This record gives sequence, C-alpha cells and structure tokens, in this order.
Amino acid sequence: MISAKAVGMSLLHHAVRQEPFAELSCFRGEFYSCLTRRSDALFELADAVLCADGPVRSLVELSLVGEHRRGHGGLYDALAAGRVDIARLRRALVAVPLPRAADGRLVLAADITCWLRPDAHTSPQRILCHT
Repeated sequence: MISAKAVGMSLLHHAVRQEPFAELSCFRGEFYSCLTRRSDALFELADAVLCADGPVRSLVELSLVGEHRRGHGGLYDALAAGRVDIARLRRALVAVPLPRAADGRLVLAADITCWLRPDAHTSPQRILCHT
C-alpha cells in the first residue's frame, strides 16, 4: 500500500512581493471584461502573443503556442467575430498603477535598439539617448 505524504517546499528561495501578482490579476480580470464577444478566444490569443518565443510572424504559428488552446480556426473566428469595448479598455489601462523606484521616481521602459528601420516614420528632433 502506498501512503500519501505532504511535503512543504517552495521553488523560491527568497521572499516575493505579492502586490504585483494581485495587480496583474486585477488587470487581467478588467481586460477580460473588455472583451464583449468571443472573450475566451481573444483572451487566449492575447496570452499567446505575450508568451510567444519572439516576434509573431504568422497567425497559424501563433495558434501553436501552448497558451492558445484552440485550433487555428478558433483564432481566426476570434479575430473576425470578437469584439473589444475600447472605452472600457482605455479605463482599465489608465487604472494600472505606474511603476516607481524606491525613492518614488517613475520607472519607464523605452526601446533604445539601434536596429535600422528604413520604413519607420522619423522626426528631425529624434535623438538617441543612452542612460
């Protein structure tokens, strides 16, 4: 006979703040509520885009990502028939707390790659700034 034994262990060796997980969970719930038609399929599609290994080059390839549990037909159906409440999505995005450093300064991310983008719109005032 095999007896069950409970073992308490954790993969994390240090304390982890729980607030970011709660904020993410809250935002995901708000984002889901913005999807008014084909909600589940659109939500899985968003997860697949975020979890893809690198840039998404084709929709069929995206349907193979583990987070997208539907076939490629469901992906196309979500894009064709799904609906997003844009005003509600704006409110959800504005409600996301801004990340701040310990001293209260805002922490922002910017794309500072030096990759050539010959088709990109440019401005004469644009500069490259290393910080």
